[in-house]
This record gives sequence, structure tokens and C-alpha cells, in this order.
Amino acid sequence: MATKPEPDGVAETCDRCGRETTHNVRVEIRTESQKRENAEFSREPYRISVCGVCGTEKTQRMNNA
Repeated sequence: MATKPEPDGVAETCDRCGRETTHNVRVEIRTESQKRENAEFSREPYRISVCGVCGTEKTQRMNNA
């Protein structure tokens, strides 16, 4: 995952670029259920990482068991 912090992002290996590049990383809460009555119970945290060179976005659910 992250190897060293950088001023405007995190250095990570990009699968598309094939090398370590700066990524912008954020955490986002997403609703997984399409049913309105279950929506409040199906919110999960996701880690979103976007390569600063090619723009490739990688999404990872954070609480996988």
C-alpha cells in the first residue's frame, strides 16, 4: 500500500503505470443496498486511490473480513 507520504498525496504502485507514483487518497462512505428501507444499514467505508499520473482509480472496501 502506501510507502512514503508526499506533499500532495501518497506514493503507491500504480498497476497501469507499472511504477510508484503519487496518488490522491480519500475515504468515502458508500451505500451498498439499492433498497431504500435498507440504505441506512448498508453504508460501508471505501478507500479511493487515484493515480496523479494516469488518473487510474482503485477502490477498496475497508472492512472486508
